[in-house]
Amino acid sequence: MCLMVPGKIISLASGRAVVDYGTEKREGIIVEGDYSVGEYVLVQGGIVIQKIPKEEAEESLKLYQKVCS
Repeated sequence: MCLMVPGKIISLASGRAVVDYGTEKREGIIVEGDYSVGEYVLVQGGIVIQKIPKEEAEESLKLYQKVCS
């Protein structure tokens, strides 16, 4: 089972996004779509697959932190 946690894009270059998860930063490949620094996204298997509205991402992150702490 895989749990996807939203992350915030902190930089973009050459079809790749660096995504900040709070505890770590990872790179994701952008296959399609337009993304901007500051947007929240889901990354699966190293591929950026979906934007997440800021409010939804923040709510998910709060719940994730509550469960994991």
